[in-house]
Amino acid sequence: MGRAPAGRQRRSWSRRRAGWSPAYLKSHSQGEYVFDHGWADAYERAGGAYYPKLQVAVPFTPVPGKRLLGGRPQQLLAALETVVVQNGLSSAHITFLDNVDAAHCEARGWLIRDGLQYHWFNRGHASFEGFLATLSSRKRKQIRKERKAAFDGLEFAELRGTEIGPAEWDAMWAFYQDTGSRKWGNPYLTRAFFDRIAETMGDKLLLFLALRNGRPIAGALNLIGSDALYGRYWGTTEEVPFLHFELCYYRAIEWAIVHGLAQVQAGAQGEHKLARGYEPVITRSAHFLADPGLRAAVKRYVDGERIAIADEARWLAEALPYRSSESE
Repeated sequence: MGRAPAGRQRRSWSRRRAGWSPAYLKSHSQGEYVFDHGWADAYERAGGAYYPKLQVAVPFTPVPGKRLLGGRPQQLLAALETVVVQNGLSSAHITFLDNVDAAHCEARGWLIRDGLQYHWFNRGHASFEGFLATLSSRKRKQIRKERKAAFDGLEFAELRGTEIGPAEWDAMWAFYQDTGSRKWGNPYLTRAFFDRIAETMGDKLLLFLALRNGRPIAGALNLIGSDALYGRYWGTTEEVPFLHFELCYYRAIEWAIVHGLAQVQAGAQGEHKLARGYEPVITRSAHFLADPGLRAAVKRYVDGERIAIADEARWLAEALPYRSSESE
């Protein structure tokens, strides 16, 4: 009996598969935005080997979404656990999963860890000025002052898709290198990465540039989703007051309003986003730790951390810059 055509084999396999996840073996914890370096250090000081570990994630992307694909999440989680145990790995980690996937993980006994991000939500604003009108008077004045200072002596460009040419990508690469070198010490994305996304993502790419005398001095790269704008990388070769806020936050809000997007997700961390109208949002990750001792220690940590983050989120929500009926 001859072999079935390749297309038929693929269709048969597609009918049989019950679930799948983007998973990677990692020998470090860089580029994840959910920090487990302390867990690794403690486990290795106790004589264990934390790396390699199994990471389920969209690489370098702190954006919540589906991670357990297909119709049988419990079986998929069992398969991930089996990969860990059979290969002598320390753990499996699913980062930035949505609440549905987090519930599936929790039901199976995985540890759930909470984190904080700051997202801006479009509540039917007709313009950036309309958004400012929802803020307290003091915050409105501060943002206008920041934007005026950022504009001083500069020009700005908004480029999308094929409008971003090799010269602009070279500039963005330089900005990324500068920021990465200062924050992480060793930026992990290559110059070829930017060419690759230019080829494959087209009009999903949005680049804001600041120029002095026609020369780019700063840039912010964004990805356009179906209902959200995702801020990803920023950098500058010249320090200008408030330019970071202008390129990464205010222009993103303005663009989302004009194009009818529901929200802006400006990446991980950054409590300073709060004063710019970005609101605290709980993010989640799930963790399977094979060693019972490590699991018990980490559980105590994440249980306490979850309470602290919930308290912080409530406090931050009370500190939002929006007007209240009592204040104005």
